[in-house]
Amino acid sequence: MKIAIIGATGFVGSALVKEALERGHVVTALARDTAKIGGLTGRLTLKNVDVADEAALAAALKGNDVVISAFNAGWSNPDLYTDFLAGSRHIEAAVEGAGTLRLIVIGGAGSLFIDGKQLVDSPDFPQEYKAGATAARDYMERLKTNQLLEWAFFSPAIEMHPGIRTGRTGQFRLGTDAPVFDAGGKSSLSVEDLAVAVLNEAEHPVHIRQRFTAGY
Repeated sequence: MKIAIIGATGFVGSALVKEALERGHVVTALARDTAKIGGLTGRLTLKNVDVADEAALAAALKGNDVVISAFNAGWSNPDLYTDFLAGSRHIEAAVEGAGTLRLIVIGGAGSLFIDGKQLVDSPDFPQEYKAGATAARDYMERLKTNQLLEWAFFSPAIEMHPGIRTGRTGQFRLGTDAPVFDAGGKSSLSVEDLAVAVLNEAEHPVHIRQRFTAGY
């Protein structure tokens, strides 16, 4: 399978690239500066592209079977909300322009529901993540209106950060609009298992035009 991964140098994107290559896929890794990518073996092509350049991005995506977007506008970006929405819209348009039907978007856990309310709207939601989580939530609502692409939107577990050392287990459970909790009431997932869940979806689509999540 030919897979394009946008945001390939980031925390999530780099894990996706590694997992896709280990599965034997033909991978195109896209970022503004792919020079950070190294030490990987397999059928890998690196392409430097700015998501704001829809024409260049569409050309870079052409010929792929599925596009996975791990785009992040930068947690310290003062215009994170606006830039994430704009970048995500550019990516969506470029995927359409490339003639690729399948798009998997990596969003955040903030749009997941507990007791009918989204996590991002909770007064306890961390302020430093609120702009990005709100942008991902609002973009998901926009993506739901796209009837051309066979899209899927992945929300990770509530705890999905570099401090989770579980590694790649492949042992997790899937959900849809609510967090997946373990027996101790914890919702967590390593970035390596995030990559497993997303590549599983890329290979065997189950959540077409749906959101899904995963946790231990």
